Amino acid sequence: MRMKRAAVLLFLFVLLLTGIPAQAAGRVERITAEVTAQSSLPPLVRERMTQSVSVIAGQLLEGQSLDELENSRIGKEQLIREVFDKVLVGYTVRDVRIFPGETTEVEVRLLPWAEVIRQVEVDVTVEGMPPRIESMVRRDLSGVDTVFRDALTGLPTAASDWTNGVLKHSLNAYLAEHLPEFRADFEMDPEPFTKVRLVVYPKLPVVRTVDLSMRSDTVPNFTLLTHRDFMQGKADELVGVPVAFVRRHEAELARQFAGELDALPDFRSYHMNTQVDMDSAERLHLMSRSDTSRYRLRLTGWLDIGRDAGNGHSEEDNLLFRLHAGSMLSGKDELFLLFDLMPQQMDWAWSAGYDRLLNAGTHGQIRYDMRRHRFVLAASRQLAPRWLLRYEYRLADHIGEAGLRYKMHDFLSMEYILDRNQNWLRLIGNF
Repeated sequence: MRMKRAAVLLFLFVLLLTGIPAQAAGRVERITAEVTAQSSLPPLVRERMTQSVSVIAGQLLEGQSLDELENSRIGKEQLIREVFDKVLVGYTVRDVRIFPGETTEVEVRLLPWAEVIRQVEVDVTVEGMPPRIESMVRRDLSGVDTVFRDALTGLPTAASDWTNGVLKHSLNAYLAEHLPEFRADFEMDPEPFTKVRLVVYPKLPVVRTVDLSMRSDTVPNFTLLTHRDFMQGKADELVGVPVAFVRRHEAELARQFAGELDALPDFRSYHMNTQVDMDSAERLHLMSRSDTSRYRLRLTGWLDIGRDAGNGHSEEDNLLFRLHAGSMLSGKDELFLLFDLMPQQMDWAWSAGYDRLLNAGTHGQIRYDMRRHRFVLAASRQLAPRWLLRYEYRLADHIGEAGLRYKMHDFLSMEYILDRNQNWLRLIGNF
């Protein structure tokens, strides 16, 4: 028993003299890498090289104890140098240094071969696009030069092939942000003055057909036919253009088309103002609405169905063509003449009048019928884009006429009319 106690005391005494290690030796938990070159190293290339060194060093060093790494550091530096040197083109690994720690740092210094790229010029070709669209594409690509300069400037000419993957990735990222509707390929001749040939071409779907409509509320629609070929030529420029690109630039394209139409000599003389709307799809719908702020020229024709003669009406009035010619005194006041042609009897009549815009969608009017020598009071109210309510009162015979009109499309309307004696339908054509 005494011998056991003596052995325990001896063991404790030895521990007090030698001490107990506080903790086991540390290990490598994380690797950071830094790659530098004697001359400038392009940022994109530096990033890719740093990733490669991190992978190589991670395979060799992660999980090793710091003591073990300190003892084998020189050998590991030589091994990283040999492995990385084999995958490099255009550079030689000058030296590798390892700084052990839980976060171990690896520094790699490179020496470039011979000539390096000092200047980069990018020549862009846009395939299959008309001049208007090509100009817009080039504007969206105005900063693409930086993608190539950042990746190539300072790079050894022999290393250019090694950077193709980096360049392609960076170029695709640039296109995704600035020109997502197109793809691009490039070629280059690595020299101190490097020329890059960049070819841009459209993605599907593209516009295949364009349906054009031209309308006006202030001049007869048939007068626009003389400019249909001009406008069709503008619309056809969109054929073959990516649908998404047209949609993204709709507002700009609409302004350009409208401005070019309004710049025509006769449109300028009538002070026309055009608005263009697009519905972008593979079958694109384009509509222009051209109106003048100074004049009102309208040609309509109507056919009354179910109206009896008498009470101020005659059968020859059932079919009638009317030309409205007005001049705007201000934004709300108009002086106008009405010319009526009754083809059944080949008779005609005319009236003079004044129209006032009372508020949004509401007009008041007075006119004098030169044929029947009578004044007519009128008012109209736009209830909705397709619905119009109107009322006329003839002072001579004290008869009022109310009508509710529905616009079926830009060229045809239908109206239900009633007065104190009868009611009927009227088909109205807008020419």
